[in-house]
Amino acid sequence: MPRTGGKRRLDERDADGQPSHIGGFKFYFVGQRWEWSDEVARMHGYEPGSVQPTTELLLSHKHPEDRRLVQDLLDHALHTGDPFSSRHRFIDTRGELHDVLVVADRMFDDRGAVIGSSGYYVDLTASLDEARQEVLDEQLPGLFESRAVIEQAKGALMVIYRISADQAFRVLQWRSQETNKKLRSLAAQLIAEIGELPAAPSSIQSQFDHLLLTIHARIPGE
Repeated sequence: MPRTGGKRRLDERDADGQPSHIGGFKFYFVGQRWEWSDEVARMHGYEPGSVQPTTELLLSHKHPEDRRLVQDLLDHALHTGDPFSSRHRFIDTRGELHDVLVVADRMFDDRGAVIGSSGYYVDLTASLDEARQEVLDEQLPGLFESRAVIEQAKGALMVIYRISADQAFRVLQWRSQETNKKLRSLAAQLIAEIGELPAAPSSIQSQFDHLLLTIHARIPGE
């Protein structure tokens, strides 16, 4: 039986100083070739470099109730060229259950042709405890003055990705740290652009992923 992982601090880092709950991946459509970062390898319970990630290996780790969903999403990506994005669960080599958000965008070659999907695994298993939240609030001056726009952005993430308010805030904070942009600025830009997304349900998550991964480049004055 899968076990729920222990509570992990939001700022926990690996040996290289990277956030241990976030890692990158690349999925090349030709040959279904995967690359994953050390963080994603460790999420699955492997020492970096000890195994070669494959579609079969990744599917073998998926929670039985989510395996078909992930397979269908991969098939869709291969047939349409859309990025592989998902919210699902997997079980690591220790039998611990992880709840992850996969945020991705299209990957292009030098001629502009779509060759795959690249993005991030965000492990949502850990939650913020009250003590950590107090420290976080102290480190983000002006957060409460900007609560309205941040709450709106959190709400959008909660609806699109089916995640909790704490998890949505963690995703926003990750993008803020990753891009060196103010949290409020990212949230405001997200809300400003979300109305331009297509109404088609089949493409809303992939379009939102692209928006989330690129809005930092369009923030004025920073």
